[in-house]
Amino acid sequence: MNFLSWIIFGLIAGVLAKWVMPGTYNIGFIMTIILGIAGSVVGGYISVFFGKGRVDGFNFGSFVVAVIGAMVVLFLAGKFAG
Repeated sequence: MNFLSWIIFGLIAGVLAKWVMPGTYNIGFIMTIILGIAGSVVGGYISVFFGKGRVDGFNFGSFVVAVIGAMVVLFLAGKFAG
């Protein structure tokens, strides 16, 4: 059940990152989930690197970190893809 909740969390983070970031990103539903999950991981590493604590569980701070990480992943994907 925990795996399913991370997929849903990643989907929401990915959708919000696509909504906040300017530009046209033609990626599907599965790629949005992958973007959100990758963003959660990247955001977690960034927050630990800057000493802002670690990401643990589903709370507002973890959600903000996941969305910011998904935005970073989306930005990098846009730069490398085209």
